[in-house]
Amino acid sequence: MPFSQHDHRHMARALQLAERGAWTTRPNPMVGCVLARDDHAVGEGFHVRKGGPHAEVVALEAAGTAARGATAYVTLEPCAHTGSTGPCADALIAAGVSRVVAAMRDPFPQVDGAGFERLRAAGVEVASGLMEAQARMLNRGFLSRVERGRPWVRLKLACSLDGRTALANGESKWISGPASRADVMRWRARAGALLTGSGTVLADDPHLTVRLGTDAPFATPLRVVLDAGLATIARGNIRDAAAPTVYVHAHDTKVPKGFDAPRTSVARDAAGQLDLAAVLARLGDAGINEVQVEAGATLAGAFLRAGLVDELLLYIAPVLLGEGGRPLFDGLGIETMAQRLKLQTIETVRVGDDLRLLLRPSSS
Repeated sequence: MPFSQHDHRHMARALQLAERGAWTTRPNPMVGCVLARDDHAVGEGFHVRKGGPHAEVVALEAAGTAARGATAYVTLEPCAHTGSTGPCADALIAAGVSRVVAAMRDPFPQVDGAGFERLRAAGVEVASGLMEAQARMLNRGFLSRVERGRPWVRLKLACSLDGRTALANGESKWISGPASRADVMRWRARAGALLTGSGTVLADDPHLTVRLGTDAPFATPLRVVLDAGLATIARGNIRDAAAPTVYVHAHDTKVPKGFDAPRTSVARDAAGQLDLAAVLARLGDAGINEVQVEAGATLAGAFLRAGLVDELLLYIAPVLLGEGGRPLFDGLGIETMAQRLKLQTIETVRVGDDLRLLLRPSSS
């Protein structure tokens, strides 16, 4: 059965609502819901945070008795299990909704079609697949964790017009402008973890926190430091109380006495470096949906070389740093044009004086 113009309009609104939870819902997915009769919406809502009411329940409360006989447009299959809240499928059935249109099936094992089955068994008409591509992109982090067992990896970089990230002596503050630096904070706010390497901590002593300068709510991201030998544990900013921090070191590293910060260990890869795939798997097990990597050329190159980068967030400033400046990536080992890494430009946005590119490897 084809979807109508009304169906598309209400689902587009549900997706807009879902995105309002981008900074607060994790580790849960972002979900929006619109209850409507033909062209008229009678209730809407979105999921704000884990443990709070789901989007369907918020929309049902807003609609009241007008929900009976209405169509529910939901960006993700209604749940059919009891977690922090009760099953949304049951709530829709009890309210007398006659039809449910979902953007996509929920691959989470405790749902994965069970919500649709329960609705159909109660006589509710169910349709799925409307604007599914948009819904998947909205929840790319949650879906990556559930379907691939690891978070979605976003690599944030800033460079000059000639592709340099710092001067030869390492000085890099500031290549990008204040508008770009403020924009980065909004991307950080949607990440479950902000990841850097020991080299960046030793060179820059970053805070790696979200500083929005507003009252906008967000869930504080975890700071993750990849430090195979725990060489940075005496550094100050990354150890402050502004955000939780976990250190990832090698299995064979001797942990200093008295070091009580949260930590975990993974194996080394064939090159003797930390196994990045194992790091991401560990973060996925911890419920992290999206990781934003903010690191130097060595670690950035290692993630890219391992095929673990899902998207690049690149800020290009209209400045030149010259041939002696430091590159975006080290260690890619590209010697022929046939080896070049192809990227797809998803979005190009002017941010202050800078240009922000959102790129994805063509194989993703």
